[in-house]
Amino acid sequence: MIKLKTEREIALMAEAGAVLIECFARLERFIRPGVTTLEIATLVDETMAELGAVNAEKGYGGFPGAACVSVNEVLVHGIPSSKKVLRDGDIVSVDLVSQKHGYHADACRTYPVGIVGESHLRLIKETEACFEIALALVRPGIHLGDICHAIEEHARSCGYSVPREYTGHGIGREMHEDPYIPNYGRPGTGPLLQAGMTLAIEPMVMEGGNALRVLPDGWTAVSKDHRYSAHYENTVAVLEDGAKVLTR
Repeated sequence: MIKLKTEREIALMAEAGAVLIECFARLERFIRPGVTTLEIATLVDETMAELGAVNAEKGYGGFPGAACVSVNEVLVHGIPSSKKVLRDGDIVSVDLVSQKHGYHADACRTYPVGIVGESHLRLIKETEACFEIALALVRPGIHLGDICHAIEEHARSCGYSVPREYTGHGIGREMHEDPYIPNYGRPGTGPLLQAGMTLAIEPMVMEGGNALRVLPDGWTAVSKDHRYSAHYENTVAVLEDGAKVLTR
């Protein structure tokens, strides 16, 4: 069941979103060659605590980390480690969820590390473009499938693929609510958007094929062809006159 939010609830979600905005601002200055993925997760955890938020990813479903930190061919759910050191030319996705006043916000950014090749910078840029194209469609009366289709169409037009196994989702009091939001779909299908819906829209774009495997840790999803992937996500509220991004 899709849960519609009041203006007050959306404002509370925006407070959780503001915590993520600050986390990403600090990560922008912090991420560089030589930093470990554990240090990234620690910075996030300390920032959320400082700002009075709950780090909702920490321990979620047994996840053994304070943030999902996914490097290069890792699509999602990278487990932070003191042994994983970022190198010049890497790209790293940092996926965060904060909870404040009982409401969640979810967002992800992919960062270049040091000097990164043009093809991988383009991957990051076009993944963000997938989100912007989807966002431009968000308003009451639009089918969810139109948004999902737009993400896939842009990714494919750039020569990329999108995964089938992982999706965006509704969000609010729970981290994951209805509806699920794939990065592929058919126009004119799916539920109609309504004012009060709050959505975590998260293009995940793969440089090569979209075949994945999960490592023995049970979490880390990597591309089978070892090509890079990027991930860009924001929490979006559907308003009477359009949409509002709560995490930037």
